[in-house]
Amino acid sequence: MKKIAKIIILSFLIFNNVIAEERDNELNNLFKQLKNSENTKAIEIENKIWKIWITHPSEDRRGYRLTELLSQGSLLINQRKLNKAYILFSQIILEDPKWPEAWNKRATVLYMMGKFEESQNDIKKVLKLEKRHFGALSGQGLVQTKLKNYNKAIESYKEVLKIYPSMQAPKVMIPRLKKLIKEQTI
Repeated sequence: MKKIAKIIILSFLIFNNVIAEERDNELNNLFKQLKNSENTKAIEIENKIWKIWITHPSEDRRGYRLTELLSQGSLLINQRKLNKAYILFSQIILEDPKWPEAWNKRATVLYMMGKFEESQNDIKKVLKLEKRHFGALSGQGLVQTKLKNYNKAIESYKEVLKIYPSMQAPKVMIPRLKKLIKEQTI
């Protein structure tokens, strides 16, 4: 019986590693395409990346449950039930602190609650887990703008453009931020 259990566990681990490798390969391919795509095509690629990010990486019952919880939390954000969303995303993070999108969603909620430093802390976790997370980098630009750290905001948006050159938010925000910096020096 122990031998069968070991075989089942080993098979499960190998299966999950193959899925993780496929997911990473797909993301790598999409990011290469994103870097070289123009507006409409880039938005299609962006949507594919988001679909991967909002789906928990493990394809087991736990992964499906966490994906569903993330979806419920997003619905709570849309309903402006920010405290409930915060609690839900915190629960997801406790269960899987290596899932970047749980951190990103909580960072969004914290930003919406006006807790900018806490939001920035969660964004740092996202970027540690997924350095190409253009959503977190763009969010970091917003947080740094609220904190009046305009140069840091510009740097965040420049990082976004390295990953996602046709994204519009950085193209709008960088000139605005430069204008704010210029006005501060007058």
